[in-house]
Amino acid sequence: MNTSISMPSALPDHSLSIVVPMHNEMENVQPLVARVQECLGNYPWPWELILVDDGSTDGTREAIEQAAKQSQGFVRLVELARNFKQTAAMQAGIDAARADVIVTMDGDLQNDPIDIPRMVARLLNEELDLVAGWRKDRKDNMVMRKIPSQIANALIARMTGIALKDNGCSLKVFRASTLKRVRLYGEMHRFIPAWLSTVTSSKRIAQEVVTHHPRIHGESKYGISRTFRVLLDLFFVYFFMRYRARPGHFFGGIGLGLLGVGSLILTYLSFVKFYLGEDIGTRPLLFGGFFLVIAGVQMLTTGILAEVLVRVLFESGNSKSYLARETPMPAANEGWHLPR
Repeated sequence: MNTSISMPSALPDHSLSIVVPMHNEMENVQPLVARVQECLGNYPWPWELILVDDGSTDGTREAIEQAAKQSQGFVRLVELARNFKQTAAMQAGIDAARADVIVTMDGDLQNDPIDIPRMVARLLNEELDLVAGWRKDRKDNMVMRKIPSQIANALIARMTGIALKDNGCSLKVFRASTLKRVRLYGEMHRFIPAWLSTVTSSKRIAQEVVTHHPRIHGESKYGISRTFRVLLDLFFVYFFMRYRARPGHFFGGIGLGLLGVGSLILTYLSFVKFYLGEDIGTRPLLFGGFFLVIAGVQMLTTGILAEVLVRVLFESGNSKSYLARETPMPAANEGWHLPR
């Protein structure tokens, strides 16, 4: 690994929380903590490392606890009650983060914390809300990982308007005040730039080439099947970005279209029946017209119900996508790796 580490200078005072979701990564815990400490040991601002155990069954939690004991407090464990998947684990870590700047990264040692200081410097110097990593020289299987990722990135850019080259890279640096204004569900961690664009300008989102290493320990949690789940989530993101506050326009637009076509069909059949005197009782077009009218009415009522639900969502609701075990929160001046 590259060990040439340069620290940024002339940055505003800030603190740093590094969030790492981990599931069955026991062999990677100690090397990860060691690498983070190697890269950030001389970081001139306070930082903490939050390791989220996402319902591991291989001893990952015990390895994190051991690392926390040896770290003098700057390594923190967030333990989820069961496996809630990466997005929920990432959200749990974000909720636990206390710093002004939040970094997310994978726990498989493929992301390299050596890139963190450079990305933080760019975030703060350029007044950005997100600097996303770009694995330009990606060390993954071409068929199972690279090609599906390229297709997904092209679709995401097309449908969301956020033209990043690598939405799937977990190494990202955020301004905490912006990141905590959005909530992550499903497989939504790869759509964080799109989510952020709903609360900030896309001009405050940038990308940075980062180091990428091949996996050494453990097994990849990704497969070709995840591509289909990503496609479903992409359609949801598209809907959410454009119709979050006005779902009635989405469902209502479809409903009016169906209702209009159905009404035209029934109007035509009424003309045939009452003006031309022809029998229409056995015509398939009659059933099609009635079906379209009924479907249109249903879409309109769905839009009304969606509007009601949106009002409930905006006015209340603090539900979470995970369940974490209770752990005491460190005092404000405790649990940080402080500059020497």
